[in-house]
Amino acid sequence: MTSIKELKQVKNLTFECETGNYHTFCPISCVSWLYQKIEDSFFLVIGTKTCGYFLQNAMGVMIFAEPRYAMAELEEGDISAQLNDYEELRRLCMQIKKDRNPSVIFWIGTCTTEIIKMDLEGIAPKLESELNVPIVVARANGLDYAFTQGEDTVLAALAQRCTQLQFNHSSNNSDSQKSQKPLIVFGSLPNFVNKQLTLELANQGIDVSGWLPSSNYVDLPNICPGDYVVGVNPFLSRTATTLMRRRKAKLIVAPFPIGPDGTRAWIEKICDVFGLKPRGLEEREKNIWSNLKEYTELLKGKSVFFMGDNLLEVSLARFLVSCGMIVYEIGIPYMDKRYQKAELEFLQATCQKNGVMMPKIVEKPDNYNQLDRIQDLKPDLVITGMAHANPLEARGINTKWSVEFTFSPIHGFSNAKDVLELVTRPLRRNSSLPDLNFKV
Repeated sequence: MTSIKELKQVKNLTFECETGNYHTFCPISCVSWLYQKIEDSFFLVIGTKTCGYFLQNAMGVMIFAEPRYAMAELEEGDISAQLNDYEELRRLCMQIKKDRNPSVIFWIGTCTTEIIKMDLEGIAPKLESELNVPIVVARANGLDYAFTQGEDTVLAALAQRCTQLQFNHSSNNSDSQKSQKPLIVFGSLPNFVNKQLTLELANQGIDVSGWLPSSNYVDLPNICPGDYVVGVNPFLSRTATTLMRRRKAKLIVAPFPIGPDGTRAWIEKICDVFGLKPRGLEEREKNIWSNLKEYTELLKGKSVFFMGDNLLEVSLARFLVSCGMIVYEIGIPYMDKRYQKAELEFLQATCQKNGVMMPKIVEKPDNYNQLDRIQDLKPDLVITGMAHANPLEARGINTKWSVEFTFSPIHGFSNAKDVLELVTRPLRRNSSLPDLNFKV
């Protein structure tokens, strides 16, 4: 067991790896936000009835919105190779083209397609030429990927399509834009958050050439060798690698724009790369913190423990330390120290600035061990996957579902309040409940 006294002696970030398993939400759930983001798309998830049942429950609230996704359910005949994969997928895709006429069809592979070695990458090009509809294959199986890495595999596959679209941006550019090296931002965010971050950069004299993904497949950005790219989410390391290796783009390694501190650092790093002096960011951040005072007063001195689920843990922990919280442990399913280098350095600097202990970062944590540590440390709040929330609440521990941060707009200056609204809700709820003493 780890005692609080031992933790307070930690002065540097420490990294551990435990079980090697991903105890997270299934990565095929990325369909739920990507089909809404890429408006001319259709997502076909290829898996078993279990996958279909998961999607039905995870996205059941969208049933009346006519979502642009479907399940290709594998039966015994498919798994035992008694049926022709090409013919079955051809039949489904022809029906999709007839009913929806999408600009692009995404095939999302699951655990079963991995186990039976279904050759999706081999089938797709032949069927794409026959149907005259782009088919993008992405692996989002829970054997190899954690929750939000489903989006990472989709964007990595999509990045390889960017240069195939001969779209000339320079014809509409002003003289100031022509002198600037193109900047592409990657990561799926709601359109209004895209506009907020684009405007923040424009206020610094930086024009965003495009976003990956774009709202429409036909508007994918043209990415050329030497163009700059920057991510908005810490779980997009595969996409970053693809952009660097396949598209020969230059990656800007910056903290992620979560919280006013992270947003300012993200913009400042981009300004630094483009040789610009940031304007008004210090005052902008100060005003946001002033508006968050009601929340930070509640969080000051409180402790939080991350069990690990969505790979946003390091960025959220850094922001909460800035709010005055103490982070005991950061559980995270997968840690790419190169892609998150700036964020890790920022976390360490933030802890030193606030004079608090450095959290321990545990990759692929063992949930049983974590429960022991939680019982020992007794944090004020545990941010956890849905499976552990009720058992922890039954032990008298405040919890917040990590999945809620994935589905909420948490990026940029204007949305910092949304993060703290989620974090403080269980604390405010429990503090407002009367202390009832029942006599048996």
